[in-house]
Amino acid sequence: MPDAARLITLHPQDNIAIALADIAAGEAIDGGLAATREPIKRGHKVATRAIAAGENVIRYGQIIGQATHDIALGDHIHGHNLGMGAHAQDYAHASEAHALPPSAAERTFDGYHRADGRVGTRNYLGILTSVNCSGSVAKFIAEAAEKSGLLDGFPNIDGIVPITHGTGCGMASDNEGYATLFRTLSGYAQHPNFGGILLIGLGCEVMQIADLVGGREIRADGALRYMTIQQTGGTRRTIEKGLAELRSMAALANTATRKPAPVSELMLGMQCGGSDGYSGITANPALGVASDMLVQHGATTILSETSEIYGAEHLLTRRAVSVEVGEKLIERVRWWEDYTARNKGEMDNNPSPGNKRGGLTTILEKSLGAVAKSGSAPLTDVYLFGERIDKSGLVFMDSPGFDPCSVTGQIASGANLIVFTTGRGSVSGYMPTPCVKIATNSEMYARMSEDMDINCGDIVTDGVTLQQKGAEIFEMFIRIASGEQTKSEQLGFGGVEFVPWQIGAVM
Repeated sequence: MPDAARLITLHPQDNIAIALADIAAGEAIDGGLAATREPIKRGHKVATRAIAAGENVIRYGQIIGQATHDIALGDHIHGHNLGMGAHAQDYAHASEAHALPPSAAERTFDGYHRADGRVGTRNYLGILTSVNCSGSVAKFIAEAAEKSGLLDGFPNIDGIVPITHGTGCGMASDNEGYATLFRTLSGYAQHPNFGGILLIGLGCEVMQIADLVGGREIRADGALRYMTIQQTGGTRRTIEKGLAELRSMAALANTATRKPAPVSELMLGMQCGGSDGYSGITANPALGVASDMLVQHGATTILSETSEIYGAEHLLTRRAVSVEVGEKLIERVRWWEDYTARNKGEMDNNPSPGNKRGGLTTILEKSLGAVAKSGSAPLTDVYLFGERIDKSGLVFMDSPGFDPCSVTGQIASGANLIVFTTGRGSVSGYMPTPCVKIATNSEMYARMSEDMDINCGDIVTDGVTLQQKGAEIFEMFIRIASGEQTKSEQLGFGGVEFVPWQIGAVM
């Protein structure tokens, strides 16, 4: 790599640069007028001028923290000399909401058209549990179905997915935690990537099957069956009845075939995890370009992980379509400040050890890079965890930063496609929704190419532009939505990544 390309300054106001390769102590920087005072690892920060103790450290033209000690030109900047500091922001609600021009060319993907008007990207049968007590039986039914070759005569069905979890009882029946789980289970029961749902409870749990299905139509296609183990007569009888119900639903689900649908029917959940110093330079802004392209085609893209936009929320409130939408986002941030405080945590708990090894120092720095996934589209609305998303464009869904939990909420809200950017590497999948994994750097991509779908490291190594990479990501979304398998699907991931958000006391 040429010396001129070994450091990058991301904004004219920045007082740091990012190392694009490992740099030894004494290497020339600042046009040869100065030198690094210590080794700088790839993805880490180096001071491009002297920074006094208490002075703001600037990246992306934004504050990422304050110097805890005097920092000299050429110093490595990390946890030893950079802390959070004050970070009050001017939210300027709806001051920078500029609508993107619609795409001139209509694009389509091949999906499964459902009776409620939504379009699925996969066609699974799901076995959904109301409580952890029915989890083993759900798995027994799925295993028995596989051993018996139940789906052998149904080529249009992608498989059977048992969806088990560790809650549903030992909780209050009228609080925020109950409402969150209710939304999550209801969202999965109605998800367009399922051609049919078998809902199984024990019978005596707090999350009652009767409450989940009573008095309303869950699926317009009628492809919902439900039972409790206690009422059915125990494990063996429940397995037998479950297999019979699956055969009945399979006959219905198998009639679905892929047909062209406009890209506007895609709903993309966007995630980042195992981030590094490259995340905000390569994969996240490239995904932002792809997100904008989807929005221009009328689709919906979902940004989440409220605890990981902390310190960058002002970039979103300014793009809110109204003051009310901006205030909805800040209300969720304030809720999180209270939530973490009452649980004796802190909003700046991140970055994780892996993030720090990759070059990230404060949650402000991590959040600014994470928000880059959202592109430049206006923020259309803000939703609760697992709440049905009913608007197109860029939206925000409240969630923890814990990736499996956040993705669970996005799928419950309707996401029929997931994308996950990572700098450290990720091995996960989220049935029934396919997940595209994007590497931020070429070194990790080469090491984990069997798990990664796209490499964004070539933005740094080969001069690929963000626009070119964003278009590549967009085209992969269409192929995956049309049936091409992701690396996660090929490896069989998705069996343990359903993680509802547990809020409140376990009793």
